[in-house]
Amino acid sequence: MKYKIRINPMAIADVQEIKTYIAEDNPEAAIQMGAVIYSKIENLADFPEMGVSLGAKINLKTDYRFLVCGAYLVFYKIEGEFVSVYRILNGARDYLTVLFSEEPSEN
Repeated sequence: MKYKIRINPMAIADVQEIKTYIAEDNPEAAIQMGAVIYSKIENLADFPEMGVSLGAKINLKTDYRFLVCGAYLVFYKIEGEFVSVYRILNGARDYLTVLFSEEPSEN
């Protein structure tokens, strides 16, 4: 089954921020990093479980998975026929706080 990819507006903004930051020193590398990130995301359509389960890594119940893309982590969830990409964050950042402070509470 080929999954459909949904990219959250925050993830798109993350890629733009990453490219802008890298472009300050190396515009070519910025373009290349953007292409690498989007290429890995496209691979999720065929291989949605290629990323690591975040819950297994941090011993917390969550549906998030992540892919490593250089210094960056692509956070996504498999939701029915969709792979939904939520954020793309620097691995050195406190990404758990960013991810879980944005999740709506389940009531």
